[in-house]
Amino acid sequence: MPELPEVETVRRGLEKLVLNKKIKDIRVLYSKTIINEETEFIEKLTNKTIKKIDRRGKYLLFRFSSDLTMISHLRMEGKYFVEPSTKEVEKHTHVVFDFTDGTSLRYNDVRKFGRMQLVKTGMEIQTAGLAKLGPEPKEETFIVEDFSKNLKRRKKAIKNALLDQTIVAGLGNIYADEVLWMSKIHPETPANKLTEEKIEVLRDNIIKELALATEAGGTTIRSYTDAFRHSGGFQFSLHAYQRTGDPCERCGTPIQRIVVGQRGTHFCPKCQVVKL
Repeated sequence: MPELPEVETVRRGLEKLVLNKKIKDIRVLYSKTIINEETEFIEKLTNKTIKKIDRRGKYLLFRFSSDLTMISHLRMEGKYFVEPSTKEVEKHTHVVFDFTDGTSLRYNDVRKFGRMQLVKTGMEIQTAGLAKLGPEPKEETFIVEDFSKNLKRRKKAIKNALLDQTIVAGLGNIYADEVLWMSKIHPETPANKLTEEKIEVLRDNIIKELALATEAGGTTIRSYTDAFRHSGGFQFSLHAYQRTGDPCERCGTPIQRIVVGQRGTHFCPKCQVVKL
């Protein structure tokens, strides 16, 4: 699943490709992608202009004229591309936004899990998923005291806590493994057992790692590409994720893989010792 760095990279690309373009028509090829009633979705967006594209956690927020916002979650393998409207539609393309300039924004999703929802701008914060979303992992919004309070209330493994989008927005399996390795925290350590010092280190590493991954264009493990069809570059900088058997960059101990909360999890058994 695309995580914050990947979604932010897609957002930046789309802003360069579709900003200020006006929708002429919409072709919905897989109706379940649209949460709204399909006809209403098409009618409301026809003749509207994309004014801005924001991001909140793993959600893209397309801001249209007439105070409309389209919430888009890519889920497992959703992608956006821009092509000439006359070009044949590729397999697994589920929604096509045709613009008045002869180009089209196309949503492609092999797994069909991605969803779009149209709301009045300002109402997006009340929708499922966004309503309880935690803070963005930035210096000014991700407050260590609040992070600590949230973790101290939870007995579950810290790996699972980091995947909880109500605690901090945007982390997924890849970067959770990475920031725990950076912070020398075992993924099975109960969240409420972390010291204040470790929590601060973890918070700082979350901010640092996601910023670095974003600047590298995200991580491509299997299929992720940005709006220009480019792969990410951060996979070459991973310390733990999917490096099973490789020597730890700090101590040389082979990286191990275990399952935590039904998620494959990678860590160094020497550097990251569980605290119960």
